[in-house]
Amino acid sequence: MVQLHDRPASPPRGGVRSKGLNSNSVGLLGNAVIGVSTVAPVYCLTTTLGTTVAAVGLQMPALFLAGFLPMMLVAFAYRELNKAIPDSGTSFTWTVKAFGPKIGWMCGWGLVIATIIVLSNLAGVATEYLYLLLGEITRSDSVAALNDDKLIHVATCLALIAVATLISYRGMTATKGVQYALVGLQLAVLGLFGVMAIAKAAGHGAAGSLHFSWSWLDPFQASSFTSFVAGLSLSLFMYWGWDACLSANEETGGSEKTPGRAAMLAMAVLVGSYLFTAVAVQMYAGIGATGTGLGNPDTSSNVLAVLAGPVMGTGLGVLLFVAVLASASASLQTTFIPVSRTVLAMSVYEALPASFTKVNARYQTPGRAIVTAGVGTGAFYTVMTLVSSHVLADTIAALTLMICFYYSLTAFACAWYFRHDFRNSVRDALLKCVFPLLGGLTLAAIFGKSLVDMVDPAYGSGSSVFGVGSVFVVGAGLLALGLVVMAVMTRRSPAFFRGEVLTRDTPALVIPD
Repeated sequence: MVQLHDRPASPPRGGVRSKGLNSNSVGLLGNAVIGVSTVAPVYCLTTTLGTTVAAVGLQMPALFLAGFLPMMLVAFAYRELNKAIPDSGTSFTWTVKAFGPKIGWMCGWGLVIATIIVLSNLAGVATEYLYLLLGEITRSDSVAALNDDKLIHVATCLALIAVATLISYRGMTATKGVQYALVGLQLAVLGLFGVMAIAKAAGHGAAGSLHFSWSWLDPFQASSFTSFVAGLSLSLFMYWGWDACLSANEETGGSEKTPGRAAMLAMAVLVGSYLFTAVAVQMYAGIGATGTGLGNPDTSSNVLAVLAGPVMGTGLGVLLFVAVLASASASLQTTFIPVSRTVLAMSVYEALPASFTKVNARYQTPGRAIVTAGVGTGAFYTVMTLVSSHVLADTIAALTLMICFYYSLTAFACAWYFRHDFRNSVRDALLKCVFPLLGGLTLAAIFGKSLVDMVDPAYGSGSSVFGVGSVFVVGAGLLALGLVVMAVMTRRSPAFFRGEVLTRDTPALVIPD
């Protein structure tokens, strides 16, 4: 039987403690692959291409580029904070150091709840594409329709969550090996799809084909500010997850520098993939509201499934189904990294119950946190699916609030933590203060605008609670739930909330074993 042990607290210097994780188990390339995998680029593209076109039309590629810019600014904040405090708690730890325990706790809560929502959605998408793929292989509509059976769908989701939990439980080495294959496959298929789409567009292979225009990359040509913000919110979702690179910092060789470099590499791969695919698809399909057009509301939620056959043919088209399944499955596995490491850190610093400090003695992973995240994800998805598909959709729509919430707080934490370095050099002024501040302000503005827009019942599924949009109720309610849980933990762990465990604004030093 695998034994679990409680990690004894190291004598704190500045409050930062070792967690007992498996150090040096992943390098630069492996960490970057984890970052790309967590984002799930092929899955994001198939679910977002059509909805972004619905918001901004031909400016869809421009919005993918616009969403990259604030994320890159925030990535600088993560990189600089990681150099100073390479702690697996990342956003939680850093915001505590900058702003104190209560703001830091809520930042950690935002990350955890966002991850649980995404994990459940990824399991649902992986299940859908599993049956679509089986239907394509067997040429049977009845096999593909098995996904519509709620009992079969939920059972398959739970099985996929269990497998992903098991792989994550076995540590970074097992995770890394699986990810090389899955990420390599999805990027290769995506590249082939893009090349074939451009070739067919050039040969007028589709009724709605368009010639490329540089104006597609100009975000200021969006029809209105509201549509721009809506498209930008979707774009932000497409980049969310790259910070998994930093969550694995205590398990990465060169923990102070390598995770930050891996995050930058992952971001470069993502923006390149997104722009290439967006341009290729828009050239081939156009933005029409019928047929294969990207503006067709009947196909906007699953664009690649619709275009697989027309672009790649019946034989190769199956590869695109495999790529989406690989993308969702890979992300389902790696998304356990940030949530489990954050919960572990919060527990080690006494911000959550001590039971989550248990680290698997064999694999050196936060076993209790991983299993709890898996169980929580399965329970959340099962309940949401059985209660109402509208509630589940609105929960996913509210994800933008969580993303902007904890990313912006982390960016502000960087600017504040390094405020005394502003005059050291131009580099320090830009990378530690100005860029993070700009990124934080941008995401905070999107958070505020989205919060206002979500009050409208027309936002999301169109349902409401006492006249208030259900997306707002779900998003604001989940954040408010964090305040309730924090109030409970304040009574159970007063030392942390008095700032006695993880001290504020103190140069940090990781204590070796």
